[in-house]
Amino acid sequence: MRRTTLISAIAVATALVGAPALAQTAAPAPAGQPAAQPDPVLATVDGKPIHLSDAQTAASELPANMQQLPPDQLLPLLVNQLIDRQALLVAATEEHLARNPAVKQAMQDAANEKLENAYVQQKVAPQVTDAAVQAEFNKDYANKPGPEQVDARHILVKTQAEAQAIIDQLNKGADFATLATKDSIDPGAKNGGELGWFSQDEMVPAFSSAAFALQPGQYTKTPIQTQFGWHVILCEGKRTAPPASFDTVKDQIRQQLADDAIKATLADVRAKVTIKLFNPDGTPASQQPGGQPDDSQPDNSQPNVNLAPPPSGN
Repeated sequence: MRRTTLISAIAVATALVGAPALAQTAAPAPAGQPAAQPDPVLATVDGKPIHLSDAQTAASELPANMQQLPPDQLLPLLVNQLIDRQALLVAATEEHLARNPAVKQAMQDAANEKLENAYVQQKVAPQVTDAAVQAEFNKDYANKPGPEQVDARHILVKTQAEAQAIIDQLNKGADFATLATKDSIDPGAKNGGELGWFSQDEMVPAFSSAAFALQPGQYTKTPIQTQFGWHVILCEGKRTAPPASFDTVKDQIRQQLADDAIKATLADVRAKVTIKLFNPDGTPASQQPGGQPDDSQPDNSQPNVNLAPPPSGN
């Protein structure tokens, strides 16, 4: 079943409780009837109105399980939440908590974070449009063959000795799938160790190297160790994957475009400011951002500690 979005759920809930749904442009009211409010008031607290748009904003803060509530239950919950928050704000204001230095700093930090995020969003959003995603797909994926893939089964055990014992049984003609079902500790053991088709970068390096070195029908003659344990691998087939469809890679492309745009934004803003680094003892660090030595500072033999956060995305 398709999940109802929060905004549409709130609109439905509003209709169910008798208030007009929010719209960009209100439709003309029939003659003799008052015009519908584009953003109706759902409650007031000490005279301060709570609008439908406030409920829509609050909806984005709900956990996933709350989003599954029926629309006629969702809206009252959101309104009650907003009433509670407004009542708390009134009480905190009356006690002048905003004058508390710690509270004041926390409020400033929160405001700064919102401003930072808004700036990044403003710079990134224009570079992650549907058209940009489509153009990236056309350039890197459209009508191009996919990566080389292997269809494999595997048996995972805890020790090298157990893996070697399984190989010895295979050498004597034992059925791989039967041994996988019986002996493997991998969750896929009930399917005879079947992994399906995978590309080389989809598995840990040691496993991929062993699997791709096999020909169809071959199994590893020595145990393969990874961080998960010891493996015996059977290659059942090799192929070049079919060209990727737009729907299967569009989210991946969108995320990569966003990551690239964020990194470029961070590089741009860093280039416009003066950055100085210091060691934990307060002395100037001899290494500047980007790894370039600062020749203007003497070598004080202190350990270099980069206190600036690295660019996100890696």
